[in-house]
Amino acid sequence: MYRVLVLFLLIASDSLAQNSEWWRDTFVYQIYPRSFKDSNGDGIGDLNGITSKLDHLADLGISALWLSPIYTSPMVDFGYDIANFTNIDSIFGTLSDFSKLVTKAKSLNLKVVLDFVPNHSSDKHAWFPKSVQKVKPYDEYYVWRDAKMVNGTRQPPNNWLSAFQGSAWEWNNVRKQYYLHQFAAGQPDLNYRSSALQEEMKNVLRFWLKLGVDGIRIDTIPNLIEDSRFLDEPKIPNTGLPDTDPGTLQHIYTADQDQTYDILKSWREVLDSSNGTKKIILTEAWTSLPLTMKYYTYGSNVPFNFMFINQLGNYSTPLDFKRIIDRYLNSIPPGQQANWVVGNHDSHRSGSRYGEQRANQIPMLAAVLPGVGVLYNGDEIGMIDRQLTWAETVDPAGCNAGPGRYNVTSRDPERTPFQWDGTKNAGFTSGNKTWLPVHPNYKTLNLAAQKGVSTSHYGVTKQLVLLKKDQIIRTGSTQLVVIGNEALGVVRRLDFSRTVVLLINFTEKQLKVDASSWLNIPEVMSVYVASVGSKIVPGSRVNTGGINLPAAASIILK
Repeated sequence: MYRVLVLFLLIASDSLAQNSEWWRDTFVYQIYPRSFKDSNGDGIGDLNGITSKLDHLADLGISALWLSPIYTSPMVDFGYDIANFTNIDSIFGTLSDFSKLVTKAKSLNLKVVLDFVPNHSSDKHAWFPKSVQKVKPYDEYYVWRDAKMVNGTRQPPNNWLSAFQGSAWEWNNVRKQYYLHQFAAGQPDLNYRSSALQEEMKNVLRFWLKLGVDGIRIDTIPNLIEDSRFLDEPKIPNTGLPDTDPGTLQHIYTADQDQTYDILKSWREVLDSSNGTKKIILTEAWTSLPLTMKYYTYGSNVPFNFMFINQLGNYSTPLDFKRIIDRYLNSIPPGQQANWVVGNHDSHRSGSRYGEQRANQIPMLAAVLPGVGVLYNGDEIGMIDRQLTWAETVDPAGCNAGPGRYNVTSRDPERTPFQWDGTKNAGFTSGNKTWLPVHPNYKTLNLAAQKGVSTSHYGVTKQLVLLKKDQIIRTGSTQLVVIGNEALGVVRRLDFSRTVVLLINFTEKQLKVDASSWLNIPEVMSVYVASVGSKIVPGSRVNTGGINLPAAASIILK
C-alpha cells in the first residue's frame, strides 16, 4: 500500500509539474526588434512598434514572444554587445516602454521571453575599463592572459579564433595583457571563474524577473567558459578556408566545457525562486546530440533543436528526415519535450533553405511532431532572404569576411524588415529609410494580403499553431514512414479514428500515394491544411488509397 501511494504521489507530482509548463505543445515566436515594427520613423524597429503589433501575435495563437537583445549597446553586433544588462537602448525605447509591452502582452495571454547574452559584454560596459585598471573585483570579470613571446615578438596566448574571423585575442596597452573575445573585439568574454561575476549575472536575471518576464533564451551557451589550460586548438586539415576562419579549428577548448552545465543549473535555481508562473529557459547550442540532451538535465526546457537548419536541407531525402528525427525523439529524456526550430535571425529563412514551394514543409513538421515549435518573425507569411550587395552589408560577420566572402557569412539576408502591407517600406516604418533594405517582393508578399485567406502562408500557419494544441498532437503516438523514397509520412494517433497525418512530396513531380496501405490510416480523411500553391482545398475529403500529391507539396489530413 505504501509503495502504491508513493508511486501515485510521484505520478501526480510529475503531472502537476508538466501542467505548469505553459509552453508544452505550443509555438514560441522570435522577434528581431530592429526589423519588426518602427514606431518613430527612424527606420529601426522598437518596443512601441512591437507593442502596437501584439494583437497580430495573439491572433496567430502563439504562447510566447521571445525578444532578441534590446539592452543598452553601441551596436557593434546589433545589440549582442551589451553595455548595460539592466537597461534598454534608446534606439528601442525605455524601461517604461518595456513595462507597457509586458502589460499589453499579459492582457493578451502572451508570455514575454528575453534574450540573455551571458558570454560577453560590450567593451563599453562600465565593468570593462575597471577590469583594465585592475579594480577589484572587476579585475577578474573578463578573461585576461599574458602575451606569448616568440623571438622577441608579442603574440596572442594561443591560436583561438573569433567567430567573426581572426584571432580571438585583443591586446590592451593599458593592462599590458590580451583579453579574449570569441566574437567581435568589442565583445570581451566574461570570466565565469569569478564568483563575483557569476553573482552579477544572477542579479541581471532577478532584475528582469521583477519586471515580469516569463523566461530567458540563453545566447551561445556552449562558449560560456573555456578550458583553463588555454591550449592551442587542433587544426582541421584541408578545409579550403583562410587561416583566419574559425571553421579551420576544432573548438574543443573554447566550447562545450563541463562547467557550463553547472552555471546553467545556478540560473535555473534563480528562475525557479521567482514568484508567479513557471519560467522557461531556452538554450542556443550548436552542438552534438548527446551534449544537447544534457542541457535538459541542468535546467533547459527547450535546448534548441536545429536539425532543420544545420542537418537537413533541400538536398535531404525522406529517409534522411526519418533517421534524424527518430534518433532525436528517441534521445529525449523522460518527462521532457522535443522542440523544432523553423528559423532564426542567424540562419537563412526556411523558404530560402528549402525552396519557396517547400516553405510550409518545416512549419508543418514543427506542428505535427510532438513538442514545442519555434517560429521566427516572417515565417508565418513565408518571407524569404533578400540578397544584399557588399555596400548594403552591415552585419560584422559579413563585413569582417570581406567583399569576396561576405555573402557566405552575412546574416543580413534573413534580418530584413517585416512585411506588414504593400505600402511604402512594407508598412514597417513611416520614415524614408530602413536600417536594412526591405525585400522587393513586399507588394505581393505581406501580412495584409494574406489575412483572411485560408490558403495563404498566414492562413496555413495559423491553422498549424491551432493544431499544435490538439489532443492528438499533445498525447498521440508518433510514427514516421518513408514511402518509396519519394515521400515522407508522419502519423500521430490516439486510435484509428483519431489520427493526424502529414504527407510530404520530396520530388519535383506529382505523386500518387497509397497512404492508407503505407500508413495504416482510414480510407477517407479530410484535408486539414495544404502547402501554399498546392491547390489542394482545405476541408475536402480525400481517398487515402490514392492521394494525388503535387510536386514539392505537403498536406495534413485529419
